Amino acid sequence: MRVRITLDGLARFLWAAALLTLPVTSFRYFPLGEDAVVRPLSLYPLALLLPLLLIRLARRKIRSPWPGALILLGAFLLVSLAVTIFGCLYAPPALRDQFYWGRAVRAWATVAIGLFFFVSAIWMNQDEDDLRFSLRWLLAGLCLNLLWSGVQALAFYTPLLDKHLVTVWQKAFSTRPLIKTERVSGLSFEPAWLAGQLAAVYLPWLFASLLTRYRLSRYKWLEPALLALTIVLLLMTFSRGGILIAAAAAALTSLLVGRAALARLWRWFVSGFGRRAGPLALRLGVLAMIAAALAGAVLFLGQKKYVVSLFTTKAANLEEFVIANYAGARVAYAWGAMGAFQEHPWTGVGLGASGFYIYRHLPDWALTTVPEIAKHLSPESRLYPNPKNLYVRLLAETGLLGFTLFGIFQLSLLGEVRLALRRDSEALRFLGAAALFSWLAVVLYSFTQDSFANPSLWVNLGILAGLSGLWSNHPRSKEKS
Repeated sequence: MRVRITLDGLARFLWAAALLTLPVTSFRYFPLGEDAVVRPLSLYPLALLLPLLLIRLARRKIRSPWPGALILLGAFLLVSLAVTIFGCLYAPPALRDQFYWGRAVRAWATVAIGLFFFVSAIWMNQDEDDLRFSLRWLLAGLCLNLLWSGVQALAFYTPLLDKHLVTVWQKAFSTRPLIKTERVSGLSFEPAWLAGQLAAVYLPWLFASLLTRYRLSRYKWLEPALLALTIVLLLMTFSRGGILIAAAAAALTSLLVGRAALARLWRWFVSGFGRRAGPLALRLGVLAMIAAALAGAVLFLGQKKYVVSLFTTKAANLEEFVIANYAGARVAYAWGAMGAFQEHPWTGVGLGASGFYIYRHLPDWALTTVPEIAKHLSPESRLYPNPKNLYVRLLAETGLLGFTLFGIFQLSLLGEVRLALRRDSEALRFLGAAALFSWLAVVLYSFTQDSFANPSLWVNLGILAGLSGLWSNHPRSKEKS
């Protein structure tokens, strides 16, 4: 039996491999050096995929290779390149053996990684069939994450597995051992990364499937089951930011595009209050299950002081509240990066260079009340600081010019979401709901991280941009026009 390998088939195989390995964000064997934190395993199949995509592009096999969002991103990158070249004129002194051009090259390497994910997602998703293929492998990666997270949970909460043994297994592929605070991190670097990944990549598709009743497989139970397991996993991360981001994105998506689903649910609920006891008992049972699930989630999260402190801290001002809730260092670094922005508001200091300016702009309260800052200021520390907030980083490193262009790029993606939701197609409404959830989650998640190499920022929005050419092939929905 002869197997015929085609260029398109090989491209699909590599794209599937990238989506399957997407959860691994701290791969031990990575080319950017030992101090690189974001180390996505999926970069390896993407590196092989990109030449094939360029060949397909040259052969005109990609129908819509240059959506407006990609052009706007290109404009942002050109401005970022210009301000990076210009930033060397400020000649910041070396910091802990780190030099300007070394940090700039590293920063542009992370930008290239993010661009690989975005462009690959665009060029591999041109129609509904491509979307279904991507989602199958995306959810397969989620299942791997759920399985490994289950192994970690067994080690944390039961005597069935030894923590040291599971750490040995994990360090075979990851740079990070198990978290000592018994917070599940899955295949990601840390629990907060896993929570952000669930909120920005996986929950959007499962939640949109529930809202729009668009089936991803022939098994009707699969999407609700995966959604429930993903929510449980999100809670097991104990990530305050990730849980709040997912909750906010879900609530806003429900209010903006889920009104029909909510109305349908309400009609089903009130229809049970008739003369027969069976339907009423079913509805009361559902309410009891929801109440029990919420109570269980609150009790589970209440085990961690890290979470409870958000609601029990007694602080005289915002500064004390931030410090008491273990966010003092994060806020201090963002504050220091804003000092770099104030020095050069229009051009910024160059991509990757904000760390040279942070320490001299730290607030006074951080020097005396945040032990983490004191540790990092020690002469023995080799840490190169970063803003820990993508928007602050953009302001500090690319100035108002770069920040504005990046904002326009993000708003253009929101415009594509709106167009998808206004089309009379079940698949496009599903895509629009998922993309809105993703867009909201990415916008909120970017307040807590600052790396361009994080795949969670690019994959779902790249899929949206790739499918943007479908809008013109479907009429507007009557109720939306």
